[in-house]
Amino acid sequence: MNYTLIGICGIVFLIELSMPPGMEMFFQTFGVIPYQIHSTLFQGEISIEAIFPLFTSMFLHGGWMHLIGNMLYLYIFGDNVEDRLGHRRYFLFYIMAGVGASLTEVFFHQQSTVPMIGASGAIAGILGAYFLLYPRARILTLIPLFVFFPIIEVSAFFFLGFWFIMQFLQGSISSGADAGGGVAWWAHAGGFLAGAILLPIFLLVKRL
Repeated sequence: MNYTLIGICGIVFLIELSMPPGMEMFFQTFGVIPYQIHSTLFQGEISIEAIFPLFTSMFLHGGWMHLIGNMLYLYIFGDNVEDRLGHRRYFLFYIMAGVGASLTEVFFHQQSTVPMIGASGAIAGILGAYFLLYPRARILTLIPLFVFFPIIEVSAFFFLGFWFIMQFLQGSISSGADAGGGVAWWAHAGGFLAGAILLPIFLLVKRL
């Protein structure tokens, strides 16, 4: 299933590339626009138009680096989490973490009209699960030190814990302004927490 998710994201991105220049309407339709979600879903007005982007946005990407970076993280961490959850539960876990990530970003940037796209929120949920499942796993990490870039092994507990803290701090800094066209820091932090919260539930519920 992990490879299937990577493949879906890749195919969707190729479809994006085949479209004519100026895909603003495409992202406006299938991306999460915090203001629209907050003004409908958070006000109790549930509709397909409000819910649909919460699912479609996590399969869209804004460029090659956006896609490659996300898929690299999914490739590295996703298969181990899938091994523990199984194929169907892993897919459902991925989707629910992605929705949780989007709703977190909506909550903190309620007035933003910029479409939010990308799998990073769902992948953050995978990281949150990995953090709990494999805290002692060793991860090769590139450390920038001036003109040197040594590669060292660090524990998943340290690597992912530091990653989460950075997302949280960046989100706190960005909360005072519109999200703009930058990184959805709160989606990352929210996805990580969603994954950490959902994991014990999924481990208890065997029949999914």
